[in-house]
Amino acid sequence: MENLKAKAYELRKDILDMVYRAKCGHIGGDFSVIDILVSLYYKQMKVSPELVNDPNRDRFILSKGHSVEALYAVLADRGFFPKEELQTYSRYLSKYIGHPNNKINGIEMNSGSLGHGLSVSVGMALAGRMDQASYRVYTVMGDGELAEGSVWEGAMSGGHYKLDNLCAVVDRNRLQISGNTEEVMSQDIQEERWYSFGWHVVNAVGNDLDSLNLAFEEAKATKGKPTVIIANTIKGCGVSFMENSAPWHHKVPSEEEYQKALLELSERRASYE
Repeated sequence: MENLKAKAYELRKDILDMVYRAKCGHIGGDFSVIDILVSLYYKQMKVSPELVNDPNRDRFILSKGHSVEALYAVLADRGFFPKEELQTYSRYLSKYIGHPNNKINGIEMNSGSLGHGLSVSVGMALAGRMDQASYRVYTVMGDGELAEGSVWEGAMSGGHYKLDNLCAVVDRNRLQISGNTEEVMSQDIQEERWYSFGWHVVNAVGNDLDSLNLAFEEAKATKGKPTVIIANTIKGCGVSFMENSAPWHHKVPSEEEYQKALLELSERRASYE
């Protein structure tokens, strides 16, 4: 686990490089969601470059597709494609665009139109049940995304069909591009909403791998209903001047900020080695 905690900060450095080089990206949400992706891709999900065509591979959809830099960093590190290809991110004619692109090895679905990921995941999970397949389906949503009505249509369907092979994760960092989620569209009672649609609800510390792994294990053990994990995270987690700052939803660091962030991430990574 200590190695994976160090890995999460190593991947933050890859994300920082991508955003700084491309002069675009959603670094705040990348840094809040990266621990969730590390838990899934290195510990929880049955996925690998060798299993991309295996019908029983686990499925993952990044519904908050604007945080694609985090997903690219993880997939490259897991060997789904050469890490050097990340240098083309957001360049002309590159397939590594600003939202997930299923032309890239390991990506199941083009996403980024907020509110779609959960409904598609419900369909995948329902298909898995009909096929008597063993795979599980995971999707990660942003908390600002929960204002989309289609999220709750998906929640209603998932609960109705009792899809215990489905696990949704809410990246609960409480900030979106226009400010604090509670001021834009309050959701502090979202646990009650998920319960009302027949979901098992787990709260986790979303930037702590120990807490996340326990939550995912609980989801796997839950039968007869889907699980949602409310992952309480910090936007910009890992870099002091980015943390809990709405402008870093979509902001590019200056040279000075880049160097300072690189130093902080290196120090935090070293603390786990």
